Amino acid sequence: MSKFKGINSGVISGEELHKVFFVAKKKRFALAAINCIDTNSINSVLEAAKKFGAIVIIQFSFSGSSFFIGKYSTNFLDNINSAVKGAILGAKYVHEVSKYYDLPVILHTDHCSKKYLPWIDSLLKYNIDYYKSYGKTLFTSHMIDLSNYDLKENLDICSEYLNKMYDYKINLELELGCTGGEEDGLDNSSLSSDRLYTNPNDVLYAYNKLINISKYFTIAASFGNTHGVYKSGNVNLSPDILLKSQQLVKKNNNLLVDNPLNFVFHGGSGSDCNIIKKSIEYGVVKINLDTDVQWSSWNGVFNYYLKNKDYLKSQLGNPIGEDRPNKKFYDPRVWLRCSQKSIIRYLKSIFNLFNCKNIIY
Repeated sequence: MSKFKGINSGVISGEELHKVFFVAKKKRFALAAINCIDTNSINSVLEAAKKFGAIVIIQFSFSGSSFFIGKYSTNFLDNINSAVKGAILGAKYVHEVSKYYDLPVILHTDHCSKKYLPWIDSLLKYNIDYYKSYGKTLFTSHMIDLSNYDLKENLDICSEYLNKMYDYKINLELELGCTGGEEDGLDNSSLSSDRLYTNPNDVLYAYNKLINISKYFTIAASFGNTHGVYKSGNVNLSPDILLKSQQLVKKNNNLLVDNPLNFVFHGGSGSDCNIIKKSIEYGVVKINLDTDVQWSSWNGVFNYYLKNKDYLKSQLGNPIGEDRPNKKFYDPRVWLRCSQKSIIRYLKSIFNLFNCKNIIY
């Protein structure tokens, strides 16, 4: 059993997920959601979570899912099929390895645009079959990103999917307002700045529409969020949008709790620490990280190379002797471990910042 009271080890879902979100808002912490692309990145995240006592969200993007199984695809249908297979195989791996680490883990699929909805359709079908066999779904949560469409179309389609997910208590993450920048093939770098800030009335509309279907949803409301890391001053984050949205939903629905909504912070990499802390106060329970994790992975390898470059130029020959072998230096297990250690060091600082280190409840 994990050390998290009332939460089992392995992939959690349904009521367990919302218990975690409830406690996160009560104790003012957020969960780190890390995009993973292979077993190496998954193992890094789980080792960090085990070492520092955190509950983490492992998420697969469409492209990351394809990479997990190997990027051989040549056309649209092949892309869809490889993303489906990759996501399923990655999810099965997380199910098994999280039990080995004795950790509860949340398993999520990241941004799914309209053209890739067949990916989610296939995963939902597999979730249902998995539920019938194991009494739980393969994935905890799925995200549908229709933020580039008008509000009604966005919410109508999201409502359809939330209805499909209802019987299986799968969480739906949706986006209101757009996240700027570019990530995983989604390029919003040319959007006008006003598209990056969600109107609290739109959040109210979404809540009123979705809460009549299910409580299992989270909202990525934009407050200037941008994927990637940028020079200070180039991104203007306004988390007060989240506070105003919470207050509006509470007032219009006569709710007693201060933060009725479960918010998601997209584009968390490189964000100001004070902004992150304020967003958590306003009900953010999940913060997405990708760019900074990628950099920490590469930085670990790069620093290893700088330290050992004279042993990495050929299979034979180094400062010790021209016929001396270099195998122990270019062994992937050596430099990949440096990548893992670098990710773990970065996540330690993130768990401290998100206040989600050594969670016991």
